[in-house]
Amino acid sequence: MFLYPRIFGGLSNGAIVLTLAAFAAGVSAGTLIAPIGATPSIEASVPPETRSAPPAAVSHAAHPAQVLRVIDGDTFEARVNIWPGVDVTTRVRLRGVDAPELRARCDEERRRALAARDALAHLLSQGGVGVTRVGQDKYGGRVDADVSTAHTSDVGEALLARGLARRYAGGRRATWCG
Repeated sequence: MFLYPRIFGGLSNGAIVLTLAAFAAGVSAGTLIAPIGATPSIEASVPPETRSAPPAAVSHAAHPAQVLRVIDGDTFEARVNIWPGVDVTTRVRLRGVDAPELRARCDEERRRALAARDALAHLLSQGGVGVTRVGQDKYGGRVDADVSTAHTSDVGEALLARGLARRYAGGRRATWCG
């Protein structure tokens, strides 16, 4: 093992095995006892009356997330709990969803982009935000994930059902302008 001299230099073989077993047990235990709640906190784009939604339990399979700000209709910034006591701040893009861009090419796209952003902010203000199936986004700097809240099992599907977004599977996106 190429790390052996630096990491395990002064340990006997028995101590190495015991250390690795303890590490594996810790990883297993950590996945079972991870915190399952999160408190929502959304930027000013959310009306004040919806900001105080109580936190709710998140599915055991989800990583609890505290929403920091909504960027547009399919992306938000969050502090995601990936391990007990370990949080990562990242941008989260809704998997399989394309919402209109705020940097619009036409007035219609801009109007739709604002509506999608406001709807996403409202959905996330429900509290109990969790992210699952987290993967690397093709552009970097953010992740793709499925997102749920206390009252909405799939935020992306909710936006699709309201006509505020389209399905997206990669490639070139269609225009939102006439």
